[in-house]
Amino acid sequence: MSAPAARSPAGTTALGEEIARQIAQTGPITVADYMERCLLHPRLGYYTTHEPFGAAGDFVTAPEISQMFGELIGLWAADTWMRLGSPASFVLAELGPGRGTMMADALRATTIVPGFHEAAHVVLVEASARLRAKQADTLQRFDVSWAASFDDLPAGPLILLANEFFDALPIRQFLRTPEGFAERMVGLGGDGALAFGLRPAARLDAHAEAVLRQAPIGALLEICPAGLAIAERLGGRLAASGGAALLIDYGHAGGFGDTLQALREHAFDDALAHPGEADLTAHVDFGALARAAQANGARAFGPVTQGALLERLGLETRTERLKRNADETVCAAIDAARTRLAGSGEGQMGALFKALALVHPAFGVPAGFAPDEAFPEGSTGTEGST
Repeated sequence: MSAPAARSPAGTTALGEEIARQIAQTGPITVADYMERCLLHPRLGYYTTHEPFGAAGDFVTAPEISQMFGELIGLWAADTWMRLGSPASFVLAELGPGRGTMMADALRATTIVPGFHEAAHVVLVEASARLRAKQADTLQRFDVSWAASFDDLPAGPLILLANEFFDALPIRQFLRTPEGFAERMVGLGGDGALAFGLRPAARLDAHAEAVLRQAPIGALLEICPAGLAIAERLGGRLAASGGAALLIDYGHAGGFGDTLQALREHAFDDALAHPGEADLTAHVDFGALARAAQANGARAFGPVTQGALLERLGLETRTERLKRNADETVCAAIDAARTRLAGSGEGQMGALFKALALVHPAFGVPAGFAPDEAFPEGSTGTEGST
């Protein structure tokens, strides 16, 4: 491995010490391996030991900001169901449901849609027993079940929701250098600290190699193997069984750049500083997800900004309805929540977060999107920059 590009003190956490010992014994690990251990270690991982959501956690998601978010997403699902012909039975699934807040708001909002709840088999894709318990408490009014992975979802038409799910999936990072392609690794510096460095990349898949060959020297490409695998299977499922998926996250439509980041106590942190005690994420490459789904027969629309999606789904109308008969303080809070969800200023989610829709090829244009926002077939993934 080449000289490290960044360093953090070794042994700052118990997991950091364990990772450092393993690297000393067996050599550097990929960024994906590092992320997976930091987030999912069975004893010391971030999701194993921390409550990440809400003001007391490390970050606040859109459903935690306002009920309006989940309500509008629920009505998107109901509109999708009706446009599928209102099948008597379908799967309503959510990937990474957190505390279950979005699904609870979505189900409450859709009680007004005749037949929707009777037809829906609600499944939360969640592997964590701790989070399943929280979801069960949040959703105790509703009939829900759980699956450990996407592949465990029951058969049938599928309407799938995912909010801030793909950003936490491990990524690999590849750099184009004058000598060829190199993979960014996590190893140890001369002082024993965890450090980023490079080693010649093993053989890349054909698409990644084609993208990197078009890149300038110094360009860094991020690939999320787990996310691409899910998108491939999701595209095949939608093409075979019918349905649609709505994926919302912060990200881009393609390009280059280092987006790995750590968040701890609502502040950015060094990604190597507190293994197991900080949330690690990376911006989602929606273009790569769209191409993976298209390769297995689905159509893709977007990505569009979260602000545009919510406004098109009726955010203004829902805001005004909530403000009826509310006092001045409550009205101000509702307006502030709308701005945070859909605004484009600093600290607001409307422009940073994007939405991608995947649909059966005969479905048409999903709610919240426009015909000219269909993702282009044969896109190379080099349209933009992160």
